[in-house]
Amino acid sequence: MKELTDRIKDNGRVLGEGVLKVDEFITHQVDPDLMDIMGKRLAEVFADKNITKVVTIEASGIAPAVYAAQALKVPMIFARKSKSLTMDEELLTASVYSFTKQVTSTISISRKFLSAEDNVLLVDDFLANGQAAKGLIELCQQAGANVAGIGILIEKSFQDGRQLIEDMDIPVVSLARISSLHDGKVTFIEEDA
Repeated sequence: MKELTDRIKDNGRVLGEGVLKVDEFITHQVDPDLMDIMGKRLAEVFADKNITKVVTIEASGIAPAVYAAQALKVPMIFARKSKSLTMDEELLTASVYSFTKQVTSTISISRKFLSAEDNVLLVDDFLANGQAAKGLIELCQQAGANVAGIGILIEKSFQDGRQLIEDMDIPVVSLARISSLHDGKVTFIEEDA
């Protein structure tokens, strides 16, 4: 997606061999116009999948998931990384390791929001090692929901997240695919959509 790759070129910052900072427009400050374009594109790609829910993980996945859900005209659910005092109902839970933060979180979604009748689109800002996606897939499986696909804004194709998801027979669509962050330079490969 040209709008996203151009924005990464203009405003993304490589902080190391595996770290791309996009806090100016995705992960801290959000560009709503760009987010709207990306959400609509993900909705177009998955339009024929009869999506009933869009699911993500807090926090940076929320904005793109909301825009995709709005375009698909379905609810968006986000998995929490910590249990709220108001979450007293039965929970679906999974463990997710964050390589960026070097911490394992237990993510959860109330069982009342996902069921075997749901056809889910997972949306997230990054795909690197695939651990967040794997945790969300586990939550959906616990509910008996079908994961129809995964929509990613930025994929670090030099890491093994895509292969992990594809090995589960789940389609992955990334709007920007990065083959390298070597020497402070972002190198792209052809995106999926």
